[in-house]
Amino acid sequence: MSVVMTGTPRVPLEIARAFAPYGVATIHEAQGRNGLMGSHMRPIYPRAKLAGSAVTVSIPPADNWMLHVAVEQCREGDVLVVAPTSPCDAGYFGANMNFPVWSKAISAQGTVKETLGAVNAPIVCAGQIVHPGDLVIADDDGIVVVPRRNAEAVLKASEARERKEEAVRARLKAGELGLDIYGMREALAKKGLRYVQAPAED
Repeated sequence: MSVVMTGTPRVPLEIARAFAPYGVATIHEAQGRNGLMGSHMRPIYPRAKLAGSAVTVSIPPADNWMLHVAVEQCREGDVLVVAPTSPCDAGYFGANMNFPVWSKAISAQGTVKETLGAVNAPIVCAGQIVHPGDLVIADDDGIVVVPRRNAEAVLKASEARERKEEAVRARLKAGELGLDIYGMREALAKKGLRYVQAPAED
């Protein structure tokens, strides 16, 4: 179906921006290890970072016509999430549409403008279903998707997880071992791990 859905709900900008201090790994853990896109999705330049509401685009292989259509639907803070309908590693845009990008491939192979697709319909991108308006967070570690309705709860969980991790980092810096901080010794012993003293040298 070739359609452009307009006026789709989004995560409020202030909520999306509040995710800025937290990395993809923290957010992924905070929402129960859900929402992570495939590890092949990499930033095209280092230290890029973003958090915003998804404008989803379903496009035919090697055809970027619907990207131009989708840009019209973008508002401040939006993130284009683009999925070809079949595998394709063509370069869907170049220097004329220059913004932070995470992708499976970089290619000089150009595209055409011939076939319709869809904007703001649910898509599957790098193994994750993405609905228009879902929150997308990306950094050097990858990309995580937070369902729009869960954004505030996941933000609170991310804040709590970061506080916990800061406390752990302080203990590690003070010389404590992860074995003790995380209470691993008893569980390791139950699994049968034994410590054996090496024999003294002659």
